[in-house]
Amino acid sequence: MSLPAISLCPKGFDTMEMSVPVNRKDMIMKKIVYYISYTLWFLFSLLPLRVWYVISDLLYYPVYYLVGYRRKVVRKNLTESFPEKSEKEIVRIEKDFYRYFCDYCVETIKYFSIKRKTIEKRMVFEGVDEINKCVEKGKSCILYMGHYCNWEWVSSLPLYVADREDLVRGHIYHKLENDNTDKLFFGMRQRFNSENIEMFAALRYLVKCRRENKKFVIGFISDQSPNWNSMGMWTEFLNHKTSFFVGAEGLAKMSDAAVFYMDIRRERRGYYKARFIKITEEPKSYGEYELTAMYARMLEDTIKREPQYWLWSHNRWKRTYEEYIYRKENKLL
Repeated sequence: MSLPAISLCPKGFDTMEMSVPVNRKDMIMKKIVYYISYTLWFLFSLLPLRVWYVISDLLYYPVYYLVGYRRKVVRKNLTESFPEKSEKEIVRIEKDFYRYFCDYCVETIKYFSIKRKTIEKRMVFEGVDEINKCVEKGKSCILYMGHYCNWEWVSSLPLYVADREDLVRGHIYHKLENDNTDKLFFGMRQRFNSENIEMFAALRYLVKCRRENKKFVIGFISDQSPNWNSMGMWTEFLNHKTSFFVGAEGLAKMSDAAVFYMDIRRERRGYYKARFIKITEEPKSYGEYELTAMYARMLEDTIKREPQYWLWSHNRWKRTYEEYIYRKENKLL
């Protein structure tokens, strides 16, 4: 499978709507900023990973000790999630998280130009044969994942999944607030033929696939905090009453898709192994939110095994169950 060519002008960017004269200058400036950002990111990404890891080591101290990036959030999340651990253990996990977070950042930059043979060596998938068997049987597949280890590198999965015209291989994509950053990540995530499916358009997109008799293998990172109006399913997760997105479960049942969980490990620095565990080929036989609850348990086990590789800097529990009940009772949802 050949890699798509890297273009300084991604599809659609050169045809941006510029019909409103008052915005013409702003649009031109956005293009200039984007081209500069793209060029710099691409050139920096050409540095060998061994050099980037030296940079990561240098970044750790200012990020953790000087800037203290979201350190209060990380400490609060860890302390509440592991009340059985001593302060010394919490601090150790916290420091290990920041060391890994710096690695994740430089690995993400490197992914912008990483070669196929390199990513195949460093991001290994096991159990893909089970996914391909489901595809051969005419079933779509839903893949549950989390913000664990390097989730950006997981978008190389299409290198292992069957390449067919009637199969969409991709992941659910949440648009970033900054347009230039969004375009950069959008292009990076589709380098190895992974389709970016915008989160709020996922249902419409997959319904379209069904109408065109296409199957899909789609990854869902479902451990983010939903908005108030998207909440409904709550379960115990890392010592918190936690709400999860249930879109993956709904789409699995609607499409009668096989459901898998991706358990990922960091073998050593810069090397990952992801193993796909089949949950079911009959999602409709499960009760409401049961599949989502199973995903939560499996992800929790993964995190507890090596907690430093989860995204603790995300303010995961900013919306509490108590406030949800209050809003619901007072018709604020």
